[in-house]
Amino acid sequence: MINVSIISVLMIKCSNILVLIGSINGFSVLQYDASSIINRNIRHLLVTVKRNKKKMRSNTNLGCQLLGMNCATPTDFTFSFTGFARRGGITNKHSDGWGLTFYEGRGVRSFHDSLPAADSPIADFLTSYPIKTYNMMAHIRYATSGEVCLQNVHPFQREMWGINWCFAHNGDIPAFSKGSKKPYPKLGKNLGQDINDKIIPKFNPVGDTDSEALFCAILNALRSKFNTLPTLPLLYYSLNSLCEEVISYDSSSTILNFLLMCGERINFAYSWPGARPNSTCWNGLYYTIRQYPFSKTTLNDCDLTIDFASVTEKKDCVAVIATEPLTQNEIWHEFKRGELILFDEGLPHKRLGELQKVEFIGHGLKSDVLPSSIFMGSGI
Repeated sequence: MINVSIISVLMIKCSNILVLIGSINGFSVLQYDASSIINRNIRHLLVTVKRNKKKMRSNTNLGCQLLGMNCATPTDFTFSFTGFARRGGITNKHSDGWGLTFYEGRGVRSFHDSLPAADSPIADFLTSYPIKTYNMMAHIRYATSGEVCLQNVHPFQREMWGINWCFAHNGDIPAFSKGSKKPYPKLGKNLGQDINDKIIPKFNPVGDTDSEALFCAILNALRSKFNTLPTLPLLYYSLNSLCEEVISYDSSSTILNFLLMCGERINFAYSWPGARPNSTCWNGLYYTIRQYPFSKTTLNDCDLTIDFASVTEKKDCVAVIATEPLTQNEIWHEFKRGELILFDEGLPHKRLGELQKVEFIGHGLKSDVLPSSIFMGSGI
């Protein structure tokens, strides 16, 4: 039963934009009515919320969904995000919040909402306004760990070494579940660290998801390991070792798919796929590369087609990473189990020579806080 009680309403009118700000059972609501946005076809002018919405689902076969884009030139994400957002309540049931983060230089812009992406005026704005970036990630949530509330909405963000790190995850990590009634494990054993003595946590989760707890553990391990800024090859192999350490706690029940950004150029993606017990819903990760010669493609989640040849240049190249393929007539590659890929300039990299090249062209970590490795220039 839906129970709606508007506690407070504030109406503001300026520049032909009418904004209704209210509260429905404790949830913030924004209502837009403006001549400048009528053509955007906002589906819901008023969002109603079920009273039991804040309860997480402990027995579900679904997982969250991820979207990432990494680009050779600044590129807007409106086409891909349009299809992705529809999975937040229209073509799929991921209706427990959504978030999107992208880089502008060394800074980031983040948008988070505990409303379904399909009903969110903020998501609607982002599908209509062509913001360009080298690097972005988005997440739509189906709550299985942690309540439905803003602090549990991905992507998560922390500053380390003067760098904005951003993280979003799909799956289950039993070792980092708050329901395990055990302290979160410290990571770093695979990096040769004494995890009991050396690792002093600086980063701690704000919410109660296993995803944010893992993100903090990864950052704590890296911060304890390095006194100088690691090169990309060293960071890649360190992250891969930490992923193996996480999996070792419970390889059969762990489902670990994540995106990790550490600057405006670099997007790491990792997949340890799987399905929950008695489920046919596969939680994995896929990617496609959009590059010259470009062609037409159609979204899977709505009848929207674009001819990329008419809106791109030969130098453009974009990697799109998603939990499930977003489009028709594009080649989507599924990640192998335990595969970690570094994306830069719209292309995948994981071999030592490729990682060194990305470092050498200046796309590695940039910090004014931590000194660089003496080998930084060589990419070693």
